[in-house]
Amino acid sequence: MLEFLKLFLDQLQSPTLGFLIGGIVVASLGSQLAIPDSIYKFISFFLLMKIGLTGGIAIRNSNPAEIFLPAVAAVALGIGIVFISRFTLGRLPGIKVTDAVATGGLFGAVSGSTLAAVLPQLDSAKIPYEAWTAALYPFMDIPALVTAIVVASVYISKTTGNASEKVEIWPIIKESLQSSAVTALLLGVALGILTKPEPVYESFFNPLFRGFLAVLMIIMGMEAAQRMNELRKVAQWFAIYAFFAPIIHGFLAFGLGLIIHKITGFSIGGAVVMAVIAASSSDISGPPTLRAGIPSANPSAYIGASTAIGTPVAIAICIPLFIGLAELLLGR
Repeated sequence: MLEFLKLFLDQLQSPTLGFLIGGIVVASLGSQLAIPDSIYKFISFFLLMKIGLTGGIAIRNSNPAEIFLPAVAAVALGIGIVFISRFTLGRLPGIKVTDAVATGGLFGAVSGSTLAAVLPQLDSAKIPYEAWTAALYPFMDIPALVTAIVVASVYISKTTGNASEKVEIWPIIKESLQSSAVTALLLGVALGILTKPEPVYESFFNPLFRGFLAVLMIIMGMEAAQRMNELRKVAQWFAIYAFFAPIIHGFLAFGLGLIIHKITGFSIGGAVVMAVIAASSSDISGPPTLRAGIPSANPSAYIGASTAIGTPVAIAICIPLFIGLAELLLGR
């Protein structure tokens, strides 16, 4: 236990978390620091392209059979998290079912910034993982968002007496695929598989990755502090859910990763990546998709819970937690 606590504290001192906390502090102190939205969008595009390229190159150089079970597990997790929220948060007093489903969709979907944060920390800890694990992002993200919108639509139809109306699933899937985050990631994956982008990857994407990630963490920290006020306006149940859900989701995914490890030899580091993306909540593709797909849900509830609490918990607690567990399992 002492060894685990030491590993956990070491992870809490990581540069990634430091920049996140720095953003929270400056925003909480009332600083007028502002980073233009266009820069945020470019950095998000850059990071997701880099992650997609990493996964695509790895997929091109790997056996597709290795990816099958982790991809199936990612799909199951994305869908399952939505139903967990529907039948836990959605049954608490004062909570609208549509708000609970939208929250589940956001927490079932994946945070590109959290995914980007865990990979360099695994590298620093020298824990090996399959590079293609980054490509699990859309396998969890898209099913979660689609499931949330479909479940909410079915619920609304039943409560309004229009249960006979069919829910059009393809437009929902199409909208998710066309979102900027998923498009950037899938473009990177496709270019990594179909072309040989190693020269531009090594000379441009790889050297700038950590610097852009640091800036993104400052932005995320500032937004987390700003959204604290939004979260106070809604039921405190969202705050409780946002704190515990990433940890629970992460353990579910880590357990599945360990089962796949026993069956196929999937790496412990890969199980960590799966756990962290399950613990994350979407900060790029999810909010606009859910705003459009579930307009009756309260954005200040699910976005505030995710950004103000969910993302800091995923980065500050879940990443060091699962890296620490991986190091214990690896006997370090």
